[in-house]
Amino acid sequence: MLNSFKILFLSIGLLYVFPALSQEKEKDTIVDEKYREDQFYVGLTYNIVANVPNDVKTRGLSGGIQLGYLRDMPINKRRNVAIAIGAGFAFDQFGQNLFIGEDLNENTIFKVLDDDVDFNQNRISMATIEVPIQFRWRTSTAETYKFWRIYGGVRVGYTYWYKAIFKQPGNDVGQTDIPEFDKLRLAATLNFGYNTFNFFASYSINPFFKDATTTDGQKVDFKTIKLGLIFYIL
Repeated sequence: MLNSFKILFLSIGLLYVFPALSQEKEKDTIVDEKYREDQFYVGLTYNIVANVPNDVKTRGLSGGIQLGYLRDMPINKRRNVAIAIGAGFAFDQFGQNLFIGEDLNENTIFKVLDDDVDFNQNRISMATIEVPIQFRWRTSTAETYKFWRIYGGVRVGYTYWYKAIFKQPGNDVGQTDIPEFDKLRLAATLNFGYNTFNFFASYSINPFFKDATTTDGQKVDFKTIKLGLIFYIL
């Protein structure tokens, strides 16, 4: 996972070096009055668990990678207000102390692990195909490559792969079939920033599990908050 983050950061750097060089040359060319902005995106997030049972907290590696393409469609003459829709991919890990396993009858177990339980790893990982939809406002013009932006929207996703992992000395548990898991993902998003660096935030609209309760009777209304940086490329 660490190697993936290093590769991603290197790729982001290269993506911004080459467009910057080409844009210097483009300043002497004819201005494109039908310009579009921010077509490709790539980002990193820190993932926080929310709406969870008492004593559940983030623990261990909890982060994500996202990338995709958005079709920018300006809706005013100045072209600084737009609608965008596209397709993307996200890989996320949520490290926490909510154990997910199953009993002898193959019923799912959700159990909050207290501080007395010794374990090396407990997390759920997932890969999701997403359709981001945004309403965009920015201060850009056809000749301006550095501008402020505020993009709000939603993401509709489908998690085609997931796995809950629990590891402790002498005991490894892996769950890839959790009947309560909701593969449909809905999230509200907000992006804002200036030029290269932009902040990204999202909040789960629907919980990750349906009709799930812990062993002590608490409802598992598992949602997440993602905070991080997102980079846009024309």
